Amino acid sequence: MRRSRLVAALAGLLSAAGATLAFAAPAQAATINYVALGDSYSSGVGAGSYIDSSGSCDRSTKAYSALWAAAHSPSSYSSVACSGATTSDVNSSQLSALNSSTSLVSLTIGGNDIGFSNIMTTCALQGTDACVAAVQSAEDAVQSTLPGKLDTTYNGIHQHAPNARVVVLSYPVFYQLGTFCVGLSAKSHAKIDEGINLLDDTIRAAAQRHGFVFADVRDIFVGHQLCSGDKWLHALNFADITESYHPTATGQSSGYLPVFTSNA
Repeated sequence: MRRSRLVAALAGLLSAAGATLAFAAPAQAATINYVALGDSYSSGVGAGSYIDSSGSCDRSTKAYSALWAAAHSPSSYSSVACSGATTSDVNSSQLSALNSSTSLVSLTIGGNDIGFSNIMTTCALQGTDACVAAVQSAEDAVQSTLPGKLDTTYNGIHQHAPNARVVVLSYPVFYQLGTFCVGLSAKSHAKIDEGINLLDDTIRAAAQRHGFVFADVRDIFVGHQLCSGDKWLHALNFADITESYHPTATGQSSGYLPVFTSNA
């Protein structure tokens, strides 16, 4: 009899605890103050549906940050991510969006610091040797100067939003290798992929130094790269050159969004 009563009492306590937790989860979600920082991969270039008021920053309603906010209804959400942004741009014009009540921050940054756009233009117009040399020069910059730039930006984020969970997202590797693909040479494809991997690994090391979360999108984009049958990235597009080598709307919703959601 006593054992039956004890089991019943424990069951009641567990049930009550479960109900409390179930009630508390939405309340916690509602207290999130979320700010998205970064460059074109965070603003949503390539996804379309750009917000007029964002001007040349090309912030999209289909960017992963906007999709996450629509699904989770945080207390506040703001994106100041901007196409073409470098670490210096984040420092000078984006960090002011943060404050002590900011509890979640996301960003992609670093690609423009090493001349990402110029590299891809060189590769598209000047051939394999010039492409390989441009990527190698960028790799040298990634190793020599980018870590210090990232440290400065990450320190600034922590200073402006000391209570925030900071999620630093990577860039996808562009090309699926070993397949027939019109355009750049196989050697150029491999060198570009090598450079992106070095960039991402350098960003990961910097994020970890600062206690930030590194959210790696490279795995989820495998099978959806350029030269695959189901790509989530824009190839070179002379009709709208800014969208070239950026995630499509599907790349944002099926690539970046689930990776961010699992790390937010």
